[in-house]
Amino acid sequence: MTTNSATPAQETPHSPERKRLYWHSRRGMWELDLLLIPFLEKCYDQLSEDLQADYRRLITLEDQDLFTWLMRREKTQDPSLQTIVNHIIEHAENGDRSQFKGL
Repeated sequence: MTTNSATPAQETPHSPERKRLYWHSRRGMWELDLLLIPFLEKCYDQLSEDLQADYRRLITLEDQDLFTWLMRREKTQDPSLQTIVNHIIEHAENGDRSQFKGL
C-alpha cells in the first residue's frame, strides 16, 4: 500500500488534493465560480507554498465574505488573505477572458 506524500506544491491537476480544491472552489454563487475556478486552473500551480496555503484557507470561508472581498467592497482583516484576494482579482482583470465568450 502506498501513501500519497505529495505536498501542495507537487499537486497535479488529477491528484485527489487538486480535485478537492476544485470542488471547494465551486461555490454557491456563480460570480465566485467565475473568479475562483479559472484562478485555480491557471495560477494556483505558480503560487508559492505560502500563497497556496492562503488559497486553501480562503476557500474554507463563507461565500458572502469571499464575495465582499473579491468585489472590493471591503478588505480582509488578515493581510495574508488580502494578498491572495488581490492575486485572484488581478487574474480576473488581466487574465485570459476567452472562457467568458458567449456568457
